[in-house]
Amino acid sequence: MRGLLPGLATAVPLLEMLPAVYQEDPFTERFVGGFDDVLAPVLATLDCLVEYFDPLLAPEDFLEWLSSWVGIELDEGWPIERRRAVVGTAVEMYRMRGTVAGLRANLEVLTGGDVQIADSGGVAASRDPAADLPGEASPRLAVRVLVDDPSAAPLDLVEAAVAAAKPAHVVHRVEVGGR
Repeated sequence: MRGLLPGLATAVPLLEMLPAVYQEDPFTERFVGGFDDVLAPVLATLDCLVEYFDPLLAPEDFLEWLSSWVGIELDEGWPIERRRAVVGTAVEMYRMRGTVAGLRANLEVLTGGDVQIADSGGVAASRDPAADLPGEASPRLAVRVLVDDPSAAPLDLVEAAVAAAKPAHVVHRVEVGGR
């Protein structure tokens, strides 16, 4: 957590901004030094403000707040690298939302594994109105996630991500296995 840091020197000592007559006064030096101690963390934070908005550099407690900006709820059990990756790629994931590529990318970030997706849908263009429709008649989705340690894979998280990304009428199956 940020706050008072003992011994943190201020980048801009207030005493140096006062006229010379006050700089020589011991009481004024001690009095203004108290303000320096309180303002040093604020000035240090403002000096690094740009880094606070970068998910890869932001402090852990600020990362939680930053995730709320993009509508992501982070799990405290995730490693910090995964939480940073989820927040850092959130906007890109929203842009690809509803596509197989978007689901694959989202699951790769969430699990850190390789994702294979098979769906029964399809898209085709034809000048012949009697052409066969693409895909299969019964919509379905199969997702396989391959990770190093299948027992540690967040199956409930994968299941929830797939359920949220697919259309409601499409049945799905999720498998988590080892590489």
